[in-house]
Amino acid sequence: MDVYKLTAFDEKGNLLFEDSFQAEKDEEAKEIGKQKFEEEGLLERTHRLVSPRGKLLLFHT
Repeated sequence: MDVYKLTAFDEKGNLLFEDSFQAEKDEEAKEIGKQKFEEEGLLERTHRLVSPRGKLLLFHT
């Protein structure tokens, strides 16, 4: 399993949320990441999900 990293920021670039989790595949990680952002109320904030290989899987500005 790989470790994926989530981050969310406010409009000034301050870190609002940071988390990591494990998933077997990028597609699974996207679903988990989206769910976590939704649970935290951050879907409309600037956020990103990055794979352990540096691939940007989710991004919203």
